[in-house]
Amino acid sequence: MLVRKSSALAALLAASAGVVADAFSSVRPASSQSTATASSSSTLSTLLRSTVPAPGSVVTDLAPPSSIDASSTSDLFESRVQKTYGRYPIAFVSGSGSTLTDESGKTYLDFVSGIATCALGHGNPELTKAVSDQMATLHHVSNLYYTPGQGLLAAWLCENSCADKAFFCNSGAESNEAAIKLARRHASNRGITDPVIITAVNSFHGRTLATVTATAQPKYHKGFGYGGEMVRGFRYTPYNDSDALQKLVEEVQTTPAEDAASGRKRGLAAIMLEPLQGEGGIRPGDPAYFALARKICDETGALLVCDEVQAGMGRTGTLWGHQQLGVEPDVFTSAKALGGGVPIGAMMARGAAADVFGPGDHASTYGGNPLACAAGLAVAEYLSEHDVLANVRQRGEQLAEGLADVTERFPQVLGEVRGWGLLRGVEIKEDAGCTAAELVGDAMAEGLLLVAAGPTVVRFVPPLVVTKEEVAEALQRFENAIAKRVGMGP
Repeated sequence: MLVRKSSALAALLAASAGVVADAFSSVRPASSQSTATASSSSTLSTLLRSTVPAPGSVVTDLAPPSSIDASSTSDLFESRVQKTYGRYPIAFVSGSGSTLTDESGKTYLDFVSGIATCALGHGNPELTKAVSDQMATLHHVSNLYYTPGQGLLAAWLCENSCADKAFFCNSGAESNEAAIKLARRHASNRGITDPVIITAVNSFHGRTLATVTATAQPKYHKGFGYGGEMVRGFRYTPYNDSDALQKLVEEVQTTPAEDAASGRKRGLAAIMLEPLQGEGGIRPGDPAYFALARKICDETGALLVCDEVQAGMGRTGTLWGHQQLGVEPDVFTSAKALGGGVPIGAMMARGAAADVFGPGDHASTYGGNPLACAAGLAVAEYLSEHDVLANVRQRGEQLAEGLADVTERFPQVLGEVRGWGLLRGVEIKEDAGCTAAELVGDAMAEGLLLVAAGPTVVRFVPPLVVTKEEVAEALQRFENAIAKRVGMGP
């Protein structure tokens, strides 16, 4: 082995000559090997750490964060953060359960939960301990090696679903990107050169170039195309429209004559659907529509893919949203609540789909690292041991009934109440005189955090551990906000 030594490393090696010589010895008695290894590792670790100067003892060209003026968070965002979000003028500094506290000390009921992410609320002791303990032990290595927590989390996901195997990444967009790649490779294995993935109008699947193409909302495509096209191979159909889906599949399954003449073959690679459209306005799937999608995939050899990024991990009252519809997908994705707020995503597959990828076909540097999987396992354990799904169903019914009551009192503003479990939305009427975003702002003034789902729907996605009293209080604050909006409040 050729070792190139810097002067600093040379000095270090000289100071630890005995240890280094022993560490690199090719022949040692078996009985002394583990003791010597432990001793040399400890000594080397101490020596290596000792070469890093103490803070403030040297002058560097780097400006530490502690030297930057952080007196105004909004000023930092204005000058240094790219404007990819339209933010409300508020900054939170702490949280507990379903409550958040801002910089001024004002508290809010959090019915956004990081956009359906903080499933166990804020400051959950079990999640906090799991992440803290893992961080103090080992937080990242890479997928070049086995990570015990990754294997255990994959097993839990598969034991509690129709899946056989899991792939881990860091976000919902990444998990959907993995599903898209898997569907294309699966189609290629079936001899399809021009694979088509069908998604639904008003869907939302992510912000990467492929997933935003899969997102059938033109407003997200503006400025990202090439020659008027996004990523090729996606076709769109109205959600819950069985006739339109069947017609589009028939078209996709036919290869144009000129393409066939050149040896190309077009075919259906996958039908990719949300069991409940979130960003599209909190619209639950129709069981008959999903049954048809399942039948089509069985007949064509395509894959049924369910995007469970928002609906999954208990949000709808069942662990997975597709369980509300009575179908089993070939592939489904998860993120958001999977880590309870710690970034992690997963793509699960069953049957032949679970063995499509081989080494090198897809990867993620951070995917399934010890820290993220510790969070995922803590969430999984909590859901399993505390019967959180029962709470989701009970509080979901309470929320739905309460929203219906508020709608009856303000029929000039509010329309249909939709959703499952603790993924609920209420429609704002066209002639209400306000948008969903404006009503969210009104609720914020009352100490209630909500989030819009499109321009005309206000979404309620509290932590899955929200209490009966908190739901009642949220409904009262929402009603107060509407009353003030229409001039009936104090």
